Amino acid sequence: MSRASSKPYEIVERALELSTADGCVVIADEQSSANLRWAGNALTTNGVTRGRTLTVIATVDGAEGTATGVVSRSAVTADELEPLVRAAEAAARAAGPAEDTQPLVTGVPQAPEFREAPAETSSAVFDAFAPSLGEAFARARAGGRELYGFANHEMTSSYLGTSTGLRLRHDQPNGTLELNAKSPDRARSAWAGRSTRDFKDVDPAAMDEELAKRLGWAERRVDLPAGRYETLLPPSAVADLLVYQLWSSGARDAVEGRTVFSRPGGSTRLGDTLSALPLTLRSDPAEPGLESAPFVLAHASGGDTSVFDNGLPLAPTDWIREGRLERLITTRHTAALTGLPVAPDIDNLVLDAGGTKTLDEMVADTGRGLLLTCLWYIREVDPATLLLTGLTRDGVYLVEDGEVVGEVNNFRFNESPVDLLSRATEAGVTEKTLPREWGDWFTRAAMPALRVPDFNMSSVSRGV
Repeated sequence: MSRASSKPYEIVERALELSTADGCVVIADEQSSANLRWAGNALTTNGVTRGRTLTVIATVDGAEGTATGVVSRSAVTADELEPLVRAAEAAARAAGPAEDTQPLVTGVPQAPEFREAPAETSSAVFDAFAPSLGEAFARARAGGRELYGFANHEMTSSYLGTSTGLRLRHDQPNGTLELNAKSPDRARSAWAGRSTRDFKDVDPAAMDEELAKRLGWAERRVDLPAGRYETLLPPSAVADLLVYQLWSSGARDAVEGRTVFSRPGGSTRLGDTLSALPLTLRSDPAEPGLESAPFVLAHASGGDTSVFDNGLPLAPTDWIREGRLERLITTRHTAALTGLPVAPDIDNLVLDAGGTKTLDEMVADTGRGLLLTCLWYIREVDPATLLLTGLTRDGVYLVEDGEVVGEVNNFRFNESPVDLLSRATEAGVTEKTLPREWGDWFTRAAMPALRVPDFNMSSVSRGV
């Protein structure tokens, strides 16, 4: 490799050549992003960025076991490569034995696309979207409302190489669109969000039309006290709750008695019925429209991730099947500890119960209840029950006799997603959605709306 070379596969190969450790894993992430921002029905900023992050994971075998050292740096040049490799090796030699030690993954030596140039995004991703957004601005202006928000598109090409011969590559597009509509006096606000791979499947006009309807609902204000209400949770809110549930479903923590999935005596609730509805919560790296990495990409070890698993193939996994708890997250290490199947985390999440009703149709079937828009500021209260607290935001609406009759005040809620699944009485059609609270970390989700007969609005919130 020439000193001026910047091809990511060459940097991975050179780092592996430089390594003197007993084992080595190198991940090169080539990132590009494009974004648009707007306020008051007018674009304010746009930009394109590019960058590279290189992660070197060195493993050193010692008398007491294998130790690891992990070092990540941005914008690494050829001259900086050897010092980075040596830093990872020094960190490994200074560390104690790694608890999650496993043999590095072996398998297919080299993916055909490993030597290809990284995929990139650019402002061209908005070529069809931007004119439609401009038309939405015009309609909003004529309708007496103001649109705020942003569109962001990222492309990350990850090159994974190991001293055992793996050479893998994954391109991950990731797009998000968030749109807020406000009345001119800022007294009324409504939000809509979408996730997308390429901005070809988002419609700003349809989103603006939905937001205009919600601002209209908010012209009538109804104050309600705290209490338990029949509540329709839209897909975005369901996603935020179930993403947190997924993050809390590590097998080791469950076996050690620390989570809602624990059973006294050091076992788990696997096999328990969590919902009377035929709910299936699953992840699949090949899920259409939600595709994610088909192998483990672990830049660090943690409770549910292991750098030793880098390159391990991922397969479709049902976490809950037909209402029964089917799998908990395991690495190879925690699978061996717990005696459970290997089931690594996968970067998408789908909930399906075979429902066919849209959210509007579920509203039409409601005698009296609340319709939420989204949740935010979600925090854990009790890991033993997975009790979460948080706030409603940008529109809570009162439904009476199948029609929305006004907007009510915001609430603080206290609910466990596991408990909610047991009490849900209806699930709508599953659709792609953007979790608002976790949208910076988790965007590939598809969820139905859920009807919960007694959602716990624990107190009134006077916030936004």
